[in-house]
Amino acid sequence: QVQLVESGGGLVQAGGSLRLSCAASGRTFSSYAMGWFRQAPGKEREFVASIKWSDGTTSYADSVKGRFTISRDNAKNTVYLQMNSLKPEDTAVYYCAAKLIITVRYGYWGQGTQVTVSS
Repeated sequence: QVQLVESGGGLVQAGGSLRLSCAASGRTFSSYAMGWFRQAPGKEREFVASIKWSDGTTSYADSVKGRFTISRDNAKNTVYLQMNSLKPEDTAVYYCAAKLIITVRYGYWGQGTQVTVSS
């Protein structure tokens, strides 16, 4: 059973930084892609970034390119989202997700962690 546990959220001022972590367990993840998504109040959940566990290929939403960096630590089975130059519009609940590379939809989700950016 796949388990994803996020941590690292909090309150930060605009221009600041946070690093989110997602600890994954229950599988060998070499055939998986890991993603970060976010959902702001009253808005739909949106894609933020993803990484293939096998080769580290990354993808980013245009809104976070150049500010956020997704990475993984194979030894710790942990995926990170380094968020720099944070803006108030980055305020949301951030979710970690996992899927087999060959599938379209992310089938496994964490519980989410709140990120609040004050102006």
